[in-house]
This record gives sequence, structure tokens and C-alpha cells, in this order.
Amino acid sequence: MNTILITGASSGIGRATAELFLDQGWRVGLVARRAERLAEIADAHPNAVALPADVTDAAAMRAAFESFGHIDVLFNNAGLFGMSGPIDEIPLEVWTEVMQVNINGMFIAAQLAFEQMRKQADGGRIINNGSLSAYVPRPGSVCYTMSKHAVTGLTRTLSLDGRPFNIACGQIDIGNAESELVADLKAANPDMDTMDVKHAASSVLHMAQMPPEANVQFMTVMATKMPYIGRG
Repeated sequence: MNTILITGASSGIGRATAELFLDQGWRVGLVARRAERLAEIADAHPNAVALPADVTDAAAMRAAFESFGHIDVLFNNAGLFGMSGPIDEIPLEVWTEVMQVNINGMFIAAQLAFEQMRKQADGGRIINNGSLSAYVPRPGSVCYTMSKHAVTGLTRTLSLDGRPFNIACGQIDIGNAESELVADLKAANPDMDTMDVKHAASSVLHMAQMPPEANVQFMTVMATKMPYIGRG
């Protein structure tokens, strides 16, 4: 049975992806802080393993990885947007919180997956959740945009360093999939074009199902009419 560990699995893109992989017969490790939401998913699927943990807590994350066992794929998904506004209006503690989750949390999960996968004869695959903001920012998104540029650097480095160990790494850049994060943005921008989150989940599944000798290095999936090309 194929296995995947998903961070940020309790809601949004993470939850939609977890449920799709479970429907496809995968064993899925569910990592998030909200244990009750993970329990809801696990209660409905015998192949789901609830692993409550904060991605910024290295010890808790190590315990989750060790509890889950063999990992074919990590979907390194947990993240938050933070406060919108120009840089001089962003409190330092808000910036720090976003960096803790979007960079430190990504690093911790990737480090643990890499450590485990390099010991596995078949290696493994890491899929980082980037964003269109890894390339083109939204107005007033300095915290999120900085963090997502860092994720692209992580993806490129893991792709290079993973080669000797049969560890592939790719990045999915998702634009305006309907989720809690996008709902908050849409509340302020009612005309925002969005897409069903299931399209993001099915794109992650496509990346995860690639054979070991192939990799989707970067994939962009987004609402068709969102202003990304010539973003405004």
C-alpha cells in the first residue's frame, strides 16, 4: 500500500488531498494541530492515521514521523497567510508567526522526511505546497510572499540533494482554491475568482503517482480567471 504523510491535513487543501488519497486506497498520515478534526477524518477511513502535532514543534513532528513509519510521499502543506498590509504596518510578531509555520515548519517536515527516505531502498518523494506568491505577490502580502519564495529555494535544494538517495522533490503552486485561507481573502474581495479545492487535490495526486524515474518539478494550478499573468 502506498503511503503519504500530509501536514496541515485538518482543513482546506490538506484535508481535501487527504480524503482523495484515502479514496484512492493510500495509507495517509494526518498531521495538524486540531486533533478533533483529524479524528473526524480518521474515524471515516481505516487507512487514515491521526498524528496531532504542531509543525513548528520538532520533537512532536519527529514522534509523528516515527509513529507513521514508511513514507512514500510527504505533502509539505501546512501554512498560513498572516496579516495583510504594507510592511510598515505589519507587527514583527505577525511576521515571526508566519515564518515559524511557513518556513520553519516546512523545514522540519522536509528534514524528517529526507532523513527517513534516504534510509529507504526506494527513496521517496517530497511535494512542497508553494503558491503563485512564490513568483508574483498579492498586494499587501509581504509575510506570505517572503515565505513562499523561501519554499521555492527549499524545493530546488531538496531536488538537488535528493538525487543520490532517490528522493524526488516537486512544488505545487496553487491559486485561489476554495479553502479557509482563500475564504478570508474573498471576504475582502467578493469578486475574486476561485476554483474547487478538489482540483488542487487531484493535482497533488498526479504528482505523487509519478514513477520513481519521473518528477513534476513545478506545477501551477489555479482559477482560470484569476489575475496571475499580469497580476493586479
